[in-house]
Amino acid sequence: MGKESFIIAIDFDGTCVEHDYPAVGLDVEDAVETLRALNKAGHRLILFTMRSGTKLDAAVEWFKRRNIELWAVNENPEQREWTDSPKVHAHYYIDDSALGCPIMFIDGVRRPVVNWRKVREILEYNRVL
Repeated sequence: MGKESFIIAIDFDGTCVEHDYPAVGLDVEDAVETLRALNKAGHRLILFTMRSGTKLDAAVEWFKRRNIELWAVNENPEQREWTDSPKVHAHYYIDDSALGCPIMFIDGVRRPVVNWRKVREILEYNRVL
């Protein structure tokens, strides 16, 4: 029997890339590999970011260039069936500002970023990966 499929909402700035808004920052260590592993495991990824317009387009392009499939952007297409709430329903939220999300500090960067190595450990412990 395969693993259950989850919906995972992913922030962008400080999560997938270092903080450099409105530009797209450098990739956060282990983000690409972990996101690809989530795709491979059959999970649905939602880009859940405050970016909009061309800045949002740049974030979506970041995923495309790295061959990371997004199921949706800033919405959960299935939830329209049961709610009009703007809050995106997901089983997991990975966001550098989320309480409890493992973070790390990088020399010369003013804000912490997600520690994807620790995130992966949590996902493996919870049998998501």
